Amino acid sequence: MNSEYLATINRFSGLNVLVIGDAMLDVYLDGSANRICREAPVPIVDIKDVKAVPGGAANTAVNLAQLGAGVHYLSVVGCDHEAELLKEALVRHGLDISLIICDQTRRTLTKQRVAAGNQLLVRFDTGTTEAICGLHEKQMIATLKEKFHEVDAVVVSDYGYGIVTDQIIAVLGVLQRKKENILVIDAKSLDKYSRVGATVAKPNYQELVTLLAITEPAVIGHRSEQVKLHGRRLLEKTGARYVAATIDIEGAMLFQHGREPYRTFSKPVENTRAAGAGDTYVGALTLALASGASIEVAGEIAKSAAVVILQKSGTATCTQNELSQYFGSSSKYIHDWQELKSHVDIFRKEGKRMVFTNGCFDLLHSGHVTYLEQARALGDILILGLNSDASIKRLKGSNRPINNLHERIRILSGLESVTLITSFEEDTPISLLDVIRPDVYVKGGDYTLDNLPEAPVVRRYGGKVEIMPFVQDRSTTNIITRIKSLDKQVA
Repeated sequence: MNSEYLATINRFSGLNVLVIGDAMLDVYLDGSANRICREAPVPIVDIKDVKAVPGGAANTAVNLAQLGAGVHYLSVVGCDHEAELLKEALVRHGLDISLIICDQTRRTLTKQRVAAGNQLLVRFDTGTTEAICGLHEKQMIATLKEKFHEVDAVVVSDYGYGIVTDQIIAVLGVLQRKKENILVIDAKSLDKYSRVGATVAKPNYQELVTLLAITEPAVIGHRSEQVKLHGRRLLEKTGARYVAATIDIEGAMLFQHGREPYRTFSKPVENTRAAGAGDTYVGALTLALASGASIEVAGEIAKSAAVVILQKSGTATCTQNELSQYFGSSSKYIHDWQELKSHVDIFRKEGKRMVFTNGCFDLLHSGHVTYLEQARALGDILILGLNSDASIKRLKGSNRPINNLHERIRILSGLESVTLITSFEEDTPISLLDVIRPDVYVKGGDYTLDNLPEAPVVRRYGGKVEIMPFVQDRSTTNIITRIKSLDKQVA
């Protein structure tokens, strides 16, 4: 699966995308607060660093460029200092700013955040939020008509600040009906786009609550269950082929007509100051779809891009290289069995033959490598279940494992034969087998079908059990014994 993700990400280069939407400048003023103001009981912040970066739809455009695409950005800003800072930042990121219109009657949307240490203290918002004038609306429509069918995808990032007017939305619909393009809508008011014929509509949780007039929002931790019930309504309300509903720490739910929803899972990160994850998600989702990926694969790639930037601070972006690295070795490990099942379901739909094996794999040696290569040769996908550290202690003694679970995952993830890795706390993987239901279960050693406890589980659902002998004279125990022997000789 990772190879498919990487191949898709590699195709991002060379794609061209048109972005339309509200341009913002995000300003971060960072300092320290060690004094209280005399005029009022508020902290005095000594500013040490000021950073200005693109925000809003401009951040979506930057994310697309960082992911490898050629980007044309269509918007209206003021003729002010903030606009100059914004355009300079866009040029540094390699964007074409020739389509940005300057309006002397408008002030560029700016969001200034003041922070002391890791604590955000206040945010100031300034800028014009009224609809653009008729002249600039006509200019945008003319550009839209010229570019719509020249690019590989179009992204609308509409924060409701007057850039994307009703007339522009109507023209989008006309152009999409004339010749369908990849059209992704990220808007505060998605109902305005119900007749556009979008490829994807991307509401966050608050936006879909408003769209569906849900009177009792669910608490965090239960929102995905609530959202799952409203897939059909979301598709009808947005008029899109797909709906990608992002649910913060609960991941995202992907809906399409006539199929069960597909869920992607987020990963917890310790960072509360990251901003723009939704823009990153939209950029990666758009490019994946424009590269020919399925909505499921596109959703996984988009989720991963968002995870990358959430580990940063402020309004951040994810580069094509960072995304590729994410899908390198470390991403093979999946802790959540429900997420693992989602991957397994995709493999099964693709007709892949799945092989599963398990073990401690404490000190990796050539016997392990040979065994895993032989197991992988029995199918298309090899899923490896690792005993947890506590499980190994019960099985092997208090001095084991030598390598903890994290270290074992890092080492085993580097093997080309291994597709995915998970772990289990029990002494046997019987519960995990019920989740994965592999076509082939491989066990190493001198077991027989009669004394292998997992065999009845596998046979019950119609799977096959393969018992594979270990490579002679290759074992972790032997390695440990030899090391102890050498220590005694040295002593």
